[in-house]
Amino acid sequence: MTVHAQIAADPAAHNAAQASALLADAQTEQLIPLNRLKKSLRNVRKVKHIDADIEAFAASLKAKGLLQNLVVEPEIRDGVATGYYLVTAGEGRRLGLKRLAKRRQIARDHLVRCVVDTRNDPGEVSLDENTSRRSMHPADEFEAFADLADRKGWGAVEIAARFGVEPEFVTKRLRLGAVAPALLEVYREEGLTLEQLMAFAVNPDTERQMQVFAQLPEHNRQTYAIRRAMTETKIAADDRRAVFVGMEAYAAAGGAVLRDLFTEGPGWLEDVALLERLVVEKLEGLATLARDEEGWKWSAAYLDHPHGHGCRRVWEHPLARSPEVQARIDALTAERDALVIRIGVADETPDSADARFEAVESELADLADDYGYEPEEKARAGLFVVLSAYGEPRIERGFVRPEDEPAPEDEGDEGADDGAAGEADDLTSDGGDPGDDGADDLPDTEEEPAGDPRAPLPARLVADLTAHKTAALRDLVGQSPDMALIALTHGLVLQAFGYRFPLASCLDLQIQSRDLRGDGDGIEAGRAGQALAERHAGWARQLPAEASEVWAFVLGLDHDSRMSLLAHCVSLSVNGVHGVERKPAAWLHAERLAGALDLDMRDYWSPTAERYLGRVTKARVLAAVEEAVSPEAAGRLTGLKKDALVDAAQPSLVEARWLPRLLRTERSEAGAAEAARCDEGAPARGTPDADAPCEGEPVGGDGEDGAADLAAE
Repeated sequence: MTVHAQIAADPAAHNAAQASALLADAQTEQLIPLNRLKKSLRNVRKVKHIDADIEAFAASLKAKGLLQNLVVEPEIRDGVATGYYLVTAGEGRRLGLKRLAKRRQIARDHLVRCVVDTRNDPGEVSLDENTSRRSMHPADEFEAFADLADRKGWGAVEIAARFGVEPEFVTKRLRLGAVAPALLEVYREEGLTLEQLMAFAVNPDTERQMQVFAQLPEHNRQTYAIRRAMTETKIAADDRRAVFVGMEAYAAAGGAVLRDLFTEGPGWLEDVALLERLVVEKLEGLATLARDEEGWKWSAAYLDHPHGHGCRRVWEHPLARSPEVQARIDALTAERDALVIRIGVADETPDSADARFEAVESELADLADDYGYEPEEKARAGLFVVLSAYGEPRIERGFVRPEDEPAPEDEGDEGADDGAAGEADDLTSDGGDPGDDGADDLPDTEEEPAGDPRAPLPARLVADLTAHKTAALRDLVGQSPDMALIALTHGLVLQAFGYRFPLASCLDLQIQSRDLRGDGDGIEAGRAGQALAERHAGWARQLPAEASEVWAFVLGLDHDSRMSLLAHCVSLSVNGVHGVERKPAAWLHAERLAGALDLDMRDYWSPTAERYLGRVTKARVLAAVEEAVSPEAAGRLTGLKKDALVDAAQPSLVEARWLPRLLRTERSEAGAAEAARCDEGAPARGTPDADAPCEGEPVGGDGEDGAADLAAE
């Protein structure tokens, strides 16, 4: 190659003779003014350089100068050299230099090192430059950036400025370059994907990276599994504790946050002890504030409701109105009644009458029952402040500790009239065991003394007499379905609403209510949980405060209200949870109950990543898409990684209202038969053919296998 001096800046100096000389000298290196370089139409790269690429070229040129010369050819028009040169290879570098000149960081005629090539075909030269170079392996790039930071002491911002990229771009590569060298080597050998490497890089602890790599078998190195293992000692920023405290408050207290540079999300809180201290302090502060402002005796703060608290709960109830408020209600009620008559008989109602009627109705609504607690109730009860599944504090009021209950001498009259209580006290002597017969202690040889007619009856006789009375009661209750329902409702209410004397019923029955919050996350915030809580609170407001008054309350309800209360109490005992204890018969009954009620879980549950998709295998997710959408849709998702698969599958599965088999309701045999008998021609109940299967109705029960199959899913 012949090296020539720089080209003169005056284009007029070039003539036809010089053009011939240029063409004759096949390949020379020259310094050519920037403003005499043009884009070549024979450059094979037709897609324009994006602004970010030009900015990167400009930054690199400013920081390090021109590292690679441009390849050009002279511009010839009509056999005459114009004095300009067409860039065959290096158009991006030319644009970067022009940007520097536009910013006045170099001169417009800045000399550029070029190779003038007239021997090779310009198109081939351009193609060669764009195809013959092979990009470095990403692992080499990551380590090179990390090496720059280590040796030069440069931060991400300075390195980014020297390469014309965003600081975030450099930060990510620095994080990847700091991954354990052994993992980078596995990545080079294609033993890890880039997504897996990024999952390891979420935590810069290289020792932990190698531990997780060794612990996770190769078939279970999904990105979500790696990321979960790398952050298992941290607290996710969407954890209820973090949401409750707030990221700003945590950071202000000196807490560090670990952020994943490669996925969207708020990151993880590293100082678990600090977070838990902040949670306790904030909960206790809220509890103390509520106690002092509302006038409770005590308060306590917990993450979750302390189910073993041993307290009796007092529910809020309508508060007594002052005489002034009651007088106002009476006056408004009378006025409303008069307006109703006036409006009803008038041919045309004045607007003023309608407006007044609405105003009266509105004020009466404002003066409706005010629910709450009496001061004496607050004086012996307290409250809990707990944290919901979504990080919101919840105040639960009205808990009476055993030591704050009324003195034992006040308990004898509970649940009985004075006369009945006195008679019961006199039935046995010395409060003896009904199984002990006091008469048996008398010597057989002595004649029984006349005794005091007011003396207690022997315990054995008391048991005998009351057994006969109980048998008679059973007979009458068995003949009175309505009274049986009243007694049943009364007994269940005493237990379901936590009355102090839950045994103030003569019915030997007991209900248990499994706390579903221990099995299902976010139960209380779901549609079913909210409906149950609202219904329970609604009844609790209406029920009397004392157990002795519950019987009269239940007896005074109309039939529909009483049945609603009974249904609510029974509903609290339903338990269809497939837990560690195997109860296939109970599971089967839960399925039959669901069928009889036409339960549709699509109204209560959706297949989200949190609820299902993120907690099952890829195969199950794909099977769900195939069933809910189409086999073709599932096929298009087959190659996706787990996280991407879940993100792609969730919208279509939610829209299709897909349910896993465990949540589907099979119409029960009894329900199907009962529906068939409602059709025209079906045999009526009580007829000889009533028990015959209807057409299309399965014969025989499901047995316990059906429940076992569901449990195995």
